[in-house]
Amino acid sequence: MVFLTKVTDGQKQSTQKLKFSLLRALFNFIKDSFDSTLANPCDSPLLKKTFKKAKAKSWTILDRDVVDEIIFKTNNPRNRLLLELMARGGMRAGEVLKLKVKNVHDRKLVLSDPKSGNQTEIVYIPKKVADRLREYISSVNLEDDNKVFPVGYTRASELVQNAGKMISVKLNPQDLRRHAATYASRSGVPIEIVSKIILRHSNFSTTQRYLGKVSDAEAIHWIANLYR
Repeated sequence: MVFLTKVTDGQKQSTQKLKFSLLRALFNFIKDSFDSTLANPCDSPLLKKTFKKAKAKSWTILDRDVVDEIIFKTNNPRNRLLLELMARGGMRAGEVLKLKVKNVHDRKLVLSDPKSGNQTEIVYIPKKVADRLREYISSVNLEDDNKVFPVGYTRASELVQNAGKMISVKLNPQDLRRHAATYASRSGVPIEIVSKIILRHSNFSTTQRYLGKVSDAEAIHWIANLYR
């Protein structure tokens, strides 16, 4: 315990747990290969409790029918666009709220100072969403430097939650962004496009966490279609 505390002091929790797992694996290797009577010190209840792995977070994966119903039941044009840009364009809530009129170029939206640290990023949206966005901007007479959605993050989250409540679904902005990725992936869009274009992730491992687990029923469905 003293040794592990010393070598992991001040490090991230994930790093601490990784070092514990490696040390435990080393003792198990020695036990299996050289001395079956060796007691693995990492098997003590206190150490296992201290360095236990966190359970993988279970993401909410929304079906397309559910998302469509949520969007179609949202009558306010502004609120509907907020939902669509996250659910159809894979945008983060913060990106939607920072979007300015001058950033809108038909089906291409230019993000300034994105989360990735790049100077700009491009979001591609479906034509129908682009048309509705253009009509909305025109209807409220916004100037080029105006924000398209001048609301705060808390208010935007409330709008998303209330939209979900209309059909008794617990919903947050990240669920909609995750839906955009999952729906694209399960519709046959290459993982490279999902990762680099829709989610704009720097690596595939982050994207994989977004896509969630595949159920037995889904696996059978895809294999059956593949070898039909």
